[in-house]
Amino acid sequence: YDVDFIKEECTKENLEVVQVATVTDTNRLVMKHMGKDIVNISRDFLDAAGAKRYQNIEVELPNFESTPFDEEERNDFVGTTKEVLSRLSVASQKGLVERFDSSIGNGTVLSPYGGRTYHTETEGMAALIPVLGKETTTASLMAYGYNPKISKWSPYHGAMYAVVESVAKIVAMGGNYHTIRFSFQEYFEKLLDDPKRWGKPLAALLGANRVQQELKLPSIGGKDSMSGTFENISVPPTLVSFAITASDVHDVMTPEAKEAGHILAEVQIKKDQFKVFDFDHLQKQYDAIQDLMKQKKIYSAYTVKDGGVIEAVCKMAFGNGLGAAFNTDHTLASYVEKNYGNIIVEVKSEKDLVGLDYRVVATLNDSEKFSYGMDTISIQEAYAINKAPLESVYPTREKAPTQEIKVAECKTRSTLKAKQYIETPLVVIPVFPGTNCEYDSKRAFEKAGAKVELVLIRNKTEEMLKTSIDELENAIKRANIVMLPGGFSAGDEPEGSGKFIATVLRNPRLKAAISDLLDNRDGLMIGICNGFQALIKLGLLPYGEIRDMSENDATLTFNTIGRHLSQFVDTRIGSVKSPWLANVNVGDVHVIPISHGEGRFVAPKEVIDELFANGQVFSQYVDPNRKVTMQTPYNPNGSMYAIEGIVSRDGRVLGKMGHSERQGENRFKNVYGEMDQKLFEAGVNYFRGGK
Repeated sequence: YDVDFIKEECTKENLEVVQVATVTDTNRLVMKHMGKDIVNISRDFLDAAGAKRYQNIEVELPNFESTPFDEEERNDFVGTTKEVLSRLSVASQKGLVERFDSSIGNGTVLSPYGGRTYHTETEGMAALIPVLGKETTTASLMAYGYNPKISKWSPYHGAMYAVVESVAKIVAMGGNYHTIRFSFQEYFEKLLDDPKRWGKPLAALLGANRVQQELKLPSIGGKDSMSGTFENISVPPTLVSFAITASDVHDVMTPEAKEAGHILAEVQIKKDQFKVFDFDHLQKQYDAIQDLMKQKKIYSAYTVKDGGVIEAVCKMAFGNGLGAAFNTDHTLASYVEKNYGNIIVEVKSEKDLVGLDYRVVATLNDSEKFSYGMDTISIQEAYAINKAPLESVYPTREKAPTQEIKVAECKTRSTLKAKQYIETPLVVIPVFPGTNCEYDSKRAFEKAGAKVELVLIRNKTEEMLKTSIDELENAIKRANIVMLPGGFSAGDEPEGSGKFIATVLRNPRLKAAISDLLDNRDGLMIGICNGFQALIKLGLLPYGEIRDMSENDATLTFNTIGRHLSQFVDTRIGSVKSPWLANVNVGDVHVIPISHGEGRFVAPKEVIDELFANGQVFSQYVDPNRKVTMQTPYNPNGSMYAIEGIVSRDGRVLGKMGHSERQGENRFKNVYGEMDQKLFEAGVNYFRGGK
């Protein structure tokens, strides 16, 4: 009886809705196709879960004479480090991770890669719980665990170690492991009637259950598949553990090593002769780590995984470019052991390790080298080795199309002044199909003191689109500022991003309303990412008016690397010739998240020369030395002259690729540098007389 209500609400949100079933009192499930019954079964049969089946199961014991944990004697530190860092299980996956938007929603607590170099990978996800119109300090944490080699040797141990690995990562991230809930992803070969095959998932479930019983932590869901066989090829026994919990954002620990002179200690969890954890000891150690983190005595933490201590120490050090001297009191072989469950913690001194069973494995220093006695390898070489295995598959760099550079340097302030004082200016944000940054943008403007109105563009029918245009026209007529937010309008089709937005805004009534806003009503516009792409395609950038485009105009096209990019970039302010730039100075550098597939700014040389001459290039990509650059990943998309953002000739319209709206308190705790460009405050304060 609520069908009409649901359809009406879906229409308001531009959602498609179809009634798929009707609840009846017949106690039967009936499915029809072309008017004929194709399923007609009783509810009692469904409740019985089908026919019972019995299966003989044989669980094979693992071979303890040869295990994945066995390590040969090692004497070559450099060779061992290279071998460990080049393993597929250890190799950097940065080029893959960057394909996914890690900053959307403006709730990211830990960026996937952090530190000053963005080279220390995090142990899991940490993100603020989404809320609208408010701020929260509650974050969700999630981490996973699985090692296929251990699982192939023993499904029981594989599952047990997977669960412990996921728990250890939560502890290393500063989470409370006592509140963890699990979800398991299981994947096994076709079982058929083979008792030994059936023994593998049973052993895995027993291993996972052992940890859950010991730690008194439940699983709340999961998915299983028993069809991982093609001809004579089968997947290894797979039980991936996902650990999820909540935490106060202030307790979240970042993994990059912080300071030279600090020591790295490996907290060691006891195991018996069968490689089974002493769970009482594990809990005491994890509780002690949590207490020390609460006392702020631990500065960073990282779990030991397939690459042992060497992997963990190197990855901790990569992020801030620190060196590490390994403790020669311990053998090299012990530094590559797969001691899952162990956690490496960074502390000032051993006196801060009260309550822990540990060994000191390294001391941090400024050498930018890893050393074991007299043997050394530079951090640059080590990181290059860690990147190399997957660089050809998921590249992180692309050759610059040109080395031509200009440095924007316009210190002339905008002379525009608001003609009328407005305490709370109105910002209108049109939301197109595919837009995904409207709430981030709304939050940024409301935080700056504006009132924000979202206008949803509904396009399921011609009539809905006409109504939406009416609503947007009326909203623009009331607005002081119009913002075009980021996203992927119409899936970035046809043949390029921002085209659907530009097509809608070229409607004669909307074009007239925008022109009136900018020319007669003292208004401002801003577009970020997808919004910037639309402003360029409309001609509002760089010209300040909607006009027909020619082949000689600037455009934004595909990144030179040929894929979507989600990462952080450093951008330098090169002009302040706009009301939007009242709160920054030429030379300021900001750390900004990007997320786009088409961000490369291109234009004929004469057009670019004019942009620089007019002071319209306000932001450029720079390298770690704050030098304007064409080199990836610092200029991520290959933009000509490293252009990240421009303003219109009169400064009323601003567009940029970087998501300046995705910043705020308690976000990106493992990212260093100033993120707030105060663009939104500047736009609002323009109408307050610059106050």
